[in-house]
Amino acid sequence: MTEPTTGHKVAAEVVGTFVLVFFGCGTALMSGGNYVAIGLAFGLTVLVMVYAVGRISGGHFNPAVTLGAAIGGRLAWSQVLVYMAAQLVGALLAGASLFTLMHGFEDFDAEGNMAQNSFGDDGSGYAWWAALLLELLMTMIFIWVILAVTDTRNEHPALAPLAIGLALTMIHFGSIAATGTSVNPVRSIGVGVFAGTDAIMQLWLFILAPLLGGAIAGATYAALFGHGAAPVPGSGLAFSRPPQAVVPGYGATDQYQQQWNQPEAEQAAPWPSQPATEPPQWTPEQQAEWEAQQQQQQQQWQQPPPAQSQPPQQQPPQQPGPDDDDPERTQIRPPQGP
Repeated sequence: MTEPTTGHKVAAEVVGTFVLVFFGCGTALMSGGNYVAIGLAFGLTVLVMVYAVGRISGGHFNPAVTLGAAIGGRLAWSQVLVYMAAQLVGALLAGASLFTLMHGFEDFDAEGNMAQNSFGDDGSGYAWWAALLLELLMTMIFIWVILAVTDTRNEHPALAPLAIGLALTMIHFGSIAATGTSVNPVRSIGVGVFAGTDAIMQLWLFILAPLLGGAIAGATYAALFGHGAAPVPGSGLAFSRPPQAVVPGYGATDQYQQQWNQPEAEQAAPWPSQPATEPPQWTPEQQAEWEAQQQQQQQQWQQPPPAQSQPPQQQPPQQPGPDDDDPERTQIRPPQGP
């Protein structure tokens, strides 16, 4: 199995973000604004694409997620701009595709009708400051959920995409009526640039608020909930952290979880009471195998040595007594006289 390259990660983020924006915003356009359909569409697309390509890139599909992951110690800063650029490309491709396909309706007018996010007089009438706080709060909760379910302490990493998708659905149910729900800058940009001047003028809020929410979540997660693995070298707020020697940590067999966490640091040496073959961390299978090996070794050492065989080095050979000159009773013969 080969490790995913930067090109693989870029492709995963482009495709994943495209699917998220295309199906999420497409449902908003095709369903006539059905809140349940829209919320489920966004949640299901994230769930499906994280299962599909999360093992490659981590399945961010959102610059706020990427920023929170970098600040939270889950992603190196050197990859942040690459991820964000890929996400922006995917969102713009989705927006262009929707713009083209919606013109299949004869009377379609894209201005103000591209499932764009909005506030104030151009939207639901929701005040700008309230929209800013709402988007910040929703994004912060979303990133907390993502960091929690991808933590190495999570005993069920295979269920992480399900929790993330349901969280996004929940967030949409709670905020569609106010702002249309962004919590993702490229989701807003991808369709907003095709929705006319007014939509473009309001994009600043849907870029700023999610990024602030993601940054706060990433900076506070470890302080609030602790962390299960060492931060990725070059991530977090300590930019000069040196690389560390690592071995697979708990849950390392799950490739999606590996994309979100740096394995724990390898111990320098085993404790004196531990055999040299004992691994730094035990799984139930490793524990049972090691105990069986130890029991087998003990049984072998307890058996008497066969005749005419060299005794184990751990047991010093017995010296013959002064009257014992029978060579058949020991392999060590007394010295012969001249």
